[in-house]
Amino acid sequence: MDKRDFYDVLGVSKGADEKEIKKAFKGLARKYHPDVSKEENAEEKFKEIQEAYAVLSDANKRSQYDQFGHAAFEQGGAGGFGGAGGFDFGDIFSEIFGSGFGGGGGFGGFGGQSQNPNAPRRGRDVETTVNLSFKEAAFGTKKDISINVEKKCETCDGKGSKNPSDVTTCTTCNGHGKVQRTQRTILGNMVSESICPTCNGKGKQIKTPCNECHGNGRSHYNKEFTVTFDAGVENGAYMRIPGRGEGGYNGGPDGDLFLNIRVTGDKFFKQQGHDIFVDIPITYTQAALGSTIAIPTIHGDVDLKVPAGTQNGSRLRLRGKGIHAKRGHGDQYVTVNIKVPTSLSSEEKKILKNLADVEGDHSKQKGLFESIKSIFN
Repeated sequence: MDKRDFYDVLGVSKGADEKEIKKAFKGLARKYHPDVSKEENAEEKFKEIQEAYAVLSDANKRSQYDQFGHAAFEQGGAGGFGGAGGFDFGDIFSEIFGSGFGGGGGFGGFGGQSQNPNAPRRGRDVETTVNLSFKEAAFGTKKDISINVEKKCETCDGKGSKNPSDVTTCTTCNGHGKVQRTQRTILGNMVSESICPTCNGKGKQIKTPCNECHGNGRSHYNKEFTVTFDAGVENGAYMRIPGRGEGGYNGGPDGDLFLNIRVTGDKFFKQQGHDIFVDIPITYTQAALGSTIAIPTIHGDVDLKVPAGTQNGSRLRLRGKGIHAKRGHGDQYVTVNIKVPTSLSSEEKKILKNLADVEGDHSKQKGLFESIKSIFN
């Protein structure tokens, strides 16, 4: 899906400072928070402004966004995508809605504990690590993912009871989920509000709990599904899968799953972005005279022409032999290392001695030329 520019989402300029960004987010949060807004698209709007604020309020993420745009936080992008995952909205939500309003939790989350304990709330986000081999990351692959998440109990459909008739209104809080306590102080009577200890904030009591969830209404289940990884995904990248996190509360949406990708390094190929780097040993005769040698690539062996006079540490390029990703094809870079033999045959020694004599004559000739030049100077 095409995303709107984060600055446009918050209605601020690209030069906006931290205070302007925070002020803009507060105003939009008051308008679109799902627990207080009556707008039809409040939930989607609220997720959008949360994501924009989580990036623009963080100096490092904002710098990446200014340089790469949304691509900086997509799969395989620069630095990977953190989005609002793990971003703590608790303090700013307290500033907006008061201290009784809970924190934001994970990406796109609602405001924690709502005034209504039975109001829909978004499930928590889940993070797990996926290990890929170098080959899987280079060419792309599909992986079966299994995670353990908490969601609505399937036995009782989240009711927490064996039968619907077993659920009654809590007699302590009368269904409100909270109780008030009045305390006399030197400043007068102080009224405090807290979670109902009888129903634990649910506003309901269960006579006969469900055998599966024991009255909690939620149980742990293994979720199994297949994830497709595009070619070129890099080590340390994050991948977000919407709706694969923990189940929502009271009919609220499920959380998201964040995959922390770890790519096993290869002994021969080294990856940087979509480019591949390798080191190849060659002889000094190949370097001096030039030669054509077979070079391994991730796409198979190819012939590489080594120009005559190639120096040790020279880097040669094989165009298009890097990773073939959606956003373009990389190259392979070959660094040549000239290897000096540790033992020589008698014939090799003779040849090298003759070469040394020739090089010595050249050196003497060069010295003569330098002497003549000094006379004229």
